[in-house]
Amino acid sequence: MPAIQTTAPKRSARSRQPLKRATNVTLSADVLDAAKALELNISQVCDNHLRQMVTQEQERRWRSDHADFIVAYNATIEAEGLPLDQWRTF
Repeated sequence: MPAIQTTAPKRSARSRQPLKRATNVTLSADVLDAAKALELNISQVCDNHLRQMVTQEQERRWRSDHADFIVAYNATIEAEGLPLDQWRTF
């Protein structure tokens, strides 16, 4: 009778990293030359900066999409106080 595996197979550290896909990017020649001279990992720098920009834009859009609710919630708190405020000990 074959052995039954009771745990999920272990993933290597490499497989836990985000999936990457090749793309073409056009960069200013002087900046590209300077980055290469400094031995910067251009792909990693671009990926990190783009990730930061995506996060900032997602946050900005979330705040914009939920602005009405936030204003209404703040008005309710201003008028009625915090929920459970009577039991607060600080």
